[in-house]
Amino acid sequence: MEYRIEKDTLGEMKVPADKYWGAQTQRSKENFPIGGEKMPMEVIRAFAHLKKAAAIGNNRLGKLSDAKKDAIVQACEEVLDGKFDGHFPLVVWQTGSGTQSNMNVNEVVARRANEILAEQNSQEHVHPNDDINMSQSSNDTFPTAMHIAAYHELQTRLLPPLEQLKQTLIEKEKAYMEIIKIGRTHLQDATPLTLGQEISGWRAMLEKSEQMIRESAKHILNLAIGGTAVGTGINADPTFGDKVAEELEKQTGYPFRSSDNKFHALTSHDELVHVHGALKGLAADLLKIANDVRWLASGPRSGIGEITIPANEPGSSIMPGKVNPTQCEAVTMVAVQVFGNDAAIGFAASQGNFELNVFKPVIIYNFLQSVHLLGDAMKSFDERCVRGIEPNVETLRENVNRSLMLVTALNPHIGYEKAAQIAKLAFKEGTTLKEAAIKTGYVTEEQYDKWIVPEKMVNLKQ
Repeated sequence: MEYRIEKDTLGEMKVPADKYWGAQTQRSKENFPIGGEKMPMEVIRAFAHLKKAAAIGNNRLGKLSDAKKDAIVQACEEVLDGKFDGHFPLVVWQTGSGTQSNMNVNEVVARRANEILAEQNSQEHVHPNDDINMSQSSNDTFPTAMHIAAYHELQTRLLPPLEQLKQTLIEKEKAYMEIIKIGRTHLQDATPLTLGQEISGWRAMLEKSEQMIRESAKHILNLAIGGTAVGTGINADPTFGDKVAEELEKQTGYPFRSSDNKFHALTSHDELVHVHGALKGLAADLLKIANDVRWLASGPRSGIGEITIPANEPGSSIMPGKVNPTQCEAVTMVAVQVFGNDAAIGFAASQGNFELNVFKPVIIYNFLQSVHLLGDAMKSFDERCVRGIEPNVETLRENVNRSLMLVTALNPHIGYEKAAQIAKLAFKEGTTLKEAAIKTGYVTEEQYDKWIVPEKMVNLKQ
């Protein structure tokens, strides 16, 4: 491999000749051989948006020449186009402020900008710190990139599949609204409802989760940019943060704003904790829905078997013909991972000492992983399971007719205690509820047929 020599304030470093990063990136690469988790490219692209906006802002303030600004903007746009994805090698497990990833972006953008200037025969030269990082500190750029990446991924990777899964459930809810089934509480038989009503509960969970995610996400539109080292804004024009936020809104379409209190923005990540809490709520609902689906589809002959789901692949290496609810299992494993990520994010966010939290990389890594896993899981669950849910009408009807909890409809007529005696007698003697009711003498056959009507017990007006 061929190398070139790069310099920083600590001295010289050998850098692969074909790479655009510089000495500080190389030092980080060599000093942190920890794990295989790379800084997410979503964060790098957020940085590219930020560096582009910063160059434009500094140019408007008269601090950066037109030539340098134009070269930096072009370099950032090329990063956004993915032309330099192989030039961001750093791992998550680095400095907790993300300084080295900030410098990785500064060095790559600076080197490419200088190539552009050279191609134009310009005499100007871009420096990664003095120009690309002008009016900035890693302490305000990294949390800014965190928020840009988090908000964008929520809008593009999470909310669309959530909406699609919700629409599928709405269709199933309408289609099966009049199919009566037995309800279950405490894993025991309860009074009837319809399959559509049961699905409406799943649909409402997604609606509420979507609402909570959208509401909480508004908080991460606040950006730390303009705070520089400790929140005072040293070395930056007082209007710099606002100018960058305005430019970021132009670039992304998202209404970003410079945070009112930069001291909070540098040391606290309560906003991301809040949003991830909503993601954890979604994960909890998805786990519940997936569990319901696989229980209701259990069998096919020795389980509940009230619905059928698509058979996507063989379920066993030893039992021929076995089919498993694998999409449900994938969703539940994703939920478990999100719960773990939430614990990591919450603990990391609690470690903001004085003017800076230095757990930033692990916070954004786990946050983005949750967003991506939930989005992918919902898309797969929708396409490969939920759309194929079909009712097993015969089993649903049989379970309703066999249920002892239909006796609840007798309460207003004969009272709770007599109704309980009927249910216990039917269970003890293995007879139908109707036979037991008539045997007790508490109701006549005519009264039983009038009062025990499952269709009247499901309250379709709700």
